[in-house]
Amino acid sequence: MKDYALYKRATAWLVGVLLVSLAAQAQARSLPDFSELVEESSPVVVNISTTQLVKRRFGGLPPGIEVPDLPEDSPFNDLFKHFFGDGQGEEREEETKSLGSGFIISSDGYILTNNHVVKHATEIVVRLYDRSEYSAKVVGTDARSDIALLKVEAAGLPVAKLGSAEKLKVGEWVLAIGSPFGFERSATAGIVSAKGRALPRENYVPFIQTDVAINPGNSGGPLFNMDGEVVGVNSQIFSRTGGYMGLSFAIPIDVAMDVAEQLKTKGKVSRGWLGVLIQDVTRDLAESFGMDKPIGALVSKVVPDSPADKAGIRVGDIIVEFNGREVTTSAKLPPMVGSAPVGERVAVKVLRNGKPKQLFVTLGELEDEQVAEAEPGKAPVERTNRIGLAVTEVPAQLREDLDLEKGGVLVTELEQGAGAKAGIRKGDVIVMFANKKVKDVEHFRELVEAAKPGSTVPVLVQRRAGPLFLAVRIPKD
Repeated sequence: MKDYALYKRATAWLVGVLLVSLAAQAQARSLPDFSELVEESSPVVVNISTTQLVKRRFGGLPPGIEVPDLPEDSPFNDLFKHFFGDGQGEEREEETKSLGSGFIISSDGYILTNNHVVKHATEIVVRLYDRSEYSAKVVGTDARSDIALLKVEAAGLPVAKLGSAEKLKVGEWVLAIGSPFGFERSATAGIVSAKGRALPRENYVPFIQTDVAINPGNSGGPLFNMDGEVVGVNSQIFSRTGGYMGLSFAIPIDVAMDVAEQLKTKGKVSRGWLGVLIQDVTRDLAESFGMDKPIGALVSKVVPDSPADKAGIRVGDIIVEFNGREVTTSAKLPPMVGSAPVGERVAVKVLRNGKPKQLFVTLGELEDEQVAEAEPGKAPVERTNRIGLAVTEVPAQLREDLDLEKGGVLVTELEQGAGAKAGIRKGDVIVMFANKKVKDVEHFRELVEAAKPGSTVPVLVQRRAGPLFLAVRIPKD
């Protein structure tokens, strides 16, 4: 019996060891091996070094400090003039160098990189995988997408295999190859963290977010999927220190190649233009507009005589579908509009007063736009206490500066109340209240008093940065 018990324990131990070994092997097989991918893909990646002339100020006093007003016969006058001159210093051009990455998209020498890698460059040198170097010229750049197309005089170059960012899945493995801090051919790997990210001032690019380690010098380099296809152009990092912190962003290759083709054939990039300013629909705003859940892009301004204006889109409309594609958040709309051909007639579905409405828009071409800024003027103040605001008529100069139509009221003071809690600020011009255009101070008071106690109403305000909808919860009587 002893021998049998010993045999059972030994067998159980061997089975356990075998299971642990099999589990370890299975886990090892589940983790990707990037060595073959790096070996095959590295030849298409290039190192880009640039030379720029930067204006710098030498000498002079630190900002905020002025040369003291000394008596003419003071012995310190000569001392200050010797070291600081007139206190302003001298502006000179200084040569600086920077590094970036890129990749080859055609065998005859077209190379894709970031606009910010070659911006203001007076000389661009491209180094290939075999250490050969070429002087590159800029075919074209596009600041909105941060894409630049370069050309070197060469033939028979290895070409990157292009994929599609549309097919990427969150959680999928991806690989970046570039020159972080000048260390050439550095490979880093991670997963796709999210898709369609909108970044501040980058509304026309639906970025791919990854946790791939990207650092200065990686900019412009390719992001590969596991099939060795380029799915993105590494562009930005989110960092509080200047180094990698787990958030990296790449331009989808579909967007980058569309830009590159337009730069190559037309020398510039044309984007569709709708002519609206939009914002996200928050939970409170959704409630104020009678929606079951927050969705879509809320129109806070329609540019006069724009495609949207001609199509009948109004302030307060919520765009929920564009050209057959669902608009889940306001960030989704600009890339959709920008990528649509200029002059194309597209269907736009909006929610107006809680009801769906189908419109058709013929898109214009996006041009540079400016936002007017102004300081509030002074006028006699009228007060409404129900939501804690003091308002007055909008001064003529402010109305002209902000390009406002007739109507509206200027917020001059705030008390603790529903208005302040909703985010209304001193200096805001209230244009609409509860989906009605505000005619004047008396009309505004009537609208506020008529609002149902305990309800949430949408309020459109005009600020220096542009129009904005806010949700005000009316106090219960």
